[in-house]
Amino acid sequence: MATGGGAKSAAYVLLLVNLVLFFIVTVIAAWAMNHGIERSHETASVLSIPLRIFPIYFPMGNMATGFFVIFSLIAGVVGIATSLNGLHNVFQWDAPSLHTAAASSLVSWSLTLLSMGLACKEIELGWTTGNLRTLETITIIVSATQLFSTCAIQAGVEEAIAEKMDQAGRY
Repeated sequence: MATGGGAKSAAYVLLLVNLVLFFIVTVIAAWAMNHGIERSHETASVLSIPLRIFPIYFPMGNMATGFFVIFSLIAGVVGIATSLNGLHNVFQWDAPSLHTAAASSLVSWSLTLLSMGLACKEIELGWTTGNLRTLETITIIVSATQLFSTCAIQAGVEEAIAEKMDQAGRY
């Protein structure tokens, strides 16, 4: 019984890299969220009425920072769960498990792309701190590695289906 060595090892490595990157994204986004919640009351109290009642105001960064931090936090948490689930499913390396890993990987990639788009908008607007620049950079990197991970898992799905068809005697 031949297993897809190339796709399986690539999926393992990419899922481990994604797990680390998504953890870093989650930690930095959680710090930014906590920092924003703690400092927004004192900073927002001097703003005019529309800005004062805006629920996603962050004292650091620009007007895209609130959306970027929230979606980065969501993408990070979903990415961690997807990477752990993907590692478990790639370890099993059968068609149903790989289909599950491919579907969850695609969902995680789409959330990461949304977060990456907001990171690009925040870069365009400027005026961000060093921690936010780090979060922007890692979000852009993890969107690329998540794409490669999704492709490696999909290649594994195709190999598992071809192997199952070979075992059944169909070509």
